[in-house]
Amino acid sequence: MESTVVAREKPRAAGGAKQHPSGDNRFKMLEATMKRHQYQADALIEVLHTAQELFGYLEEDLLIYVAHSLKVPPSRVFGVATFYHFFSLKPKGLHTCVVCMGTACYVKGAANVVTAIETMAGVRSGETTGDGKLSLLTARCLGACGIAPAVVLDGAVTGRQTPDTVTQLVKGWLE
Repeated sequence: MESTVVAREKPRAAGGAKQHPSGDNRFKMLEATMKRHQYQADALIEVLHTAQELFGYLEEDLLIYVAHSLKVPPSRVFGVATFYHFFSLKPKGLHTCVVCMGTACYVKGAANVVTAIETMAGVRSGETTGDGKLSLLTARCLGACGIAPAVVLDGAVTGRQTPDTVTQLVKGWLE
C-alpha cells in the first residue's frame, strides 16, 4: 500500500504576520503591535505593555522573543522590564492588594497594613500566595495622599484603611 504525505503550509495570520511555532494566538496580537510600530526599538515599552496585557506577566522566554523581534539586546529588554514597577516578571494572583508606601500613607500606618496582611496571608510583599489567590504588592506613591493610607484592592482604590479593615477584606479572598 502506498501512502501519500501531503505537506501542509503553516497558516499565516491576517495581514501576513508570522505564525508563532506554539500556535498561541496571543503572539499574533503581539506581532501586530510590533508591526504597527515598524519593529522600532524605541517602541519597546509599548510592546512590553502589550505583551503583559496579553500574557499577564513577562516571562523570560517572552522577553527574549521581544528582544529578538525588535533587534535589541536581551539585557536592554530585561533592564526596562525590571526598571518600571508596572511590569511583572511573575504571574499575579487571582486578587491583588497594593499598599501605597508614599510618605503620607507611611506616616498614617501603611507599614502596619502591610505587616498585618503578610502575617494573615503568610506571604511577603512582592509575592503571591502558594495557592495563587493573592498577590501583595507595594507602590511608591499612588497620588492619593488625601485618603492615606490608600490601598488598591483588585484595581479599586480605597482610603483610610487600617490593618483590621484590609485583613477582613483580604481574608474573604483566601477562603
